[in-house]
Amino acid sequence: MTTITRTRDLPASPATVWATLADFDALALWADDIDHSSLTTEQRDGVGTTRRVQMGQITLIERVTVWEPDHRLAYDIEGLLPIVKRATNTWTLTPTADGTLVSLATTVDTGKRPDKALIGAGIARKMAEASDMMLDGLTAHLEDLS
Repeated sequence: MTTITRTRDLPASPATVWATLADFDALALWADDIDHSSLTTEQRDGVGTTRRVQMGQITLIERVTVWEPDHRLAYDIEGLLPIVKRATNTWTLTPTADGTLVSLATTVDTGKRPDKALIGAGIARKMAEASDMMLDGLTAHLEDLS
């Protein structure tokens, strides 16, 4: 299993950051590499909420597994390569004197075999690049709101 974490210090409160993250079907509004996102459940928030994410020809399904308002949001990601047993993104919001430290941890599990673990580490690195783009988009979106 490989976990890679990216962080940003944002000059916005955890509640403001959370409001953007919790608008779960609106990902395409602020993440530049996302072409389209929409809910696949009637449920709009909380554990179990699911969205479809389109990036070019890649379609992912993301299902919320942790929903802690103003603090943590995690979701499983389905639709990656078949070698991936489980992939998860976890957003953590930590209040700071000037706003919020936003962390996005990507975990990829491809099993215990060394050859698969090596491939999993490569997939995690690519996903971490996507995390950087999401954090950049979130930063720009929040700057536009202020």
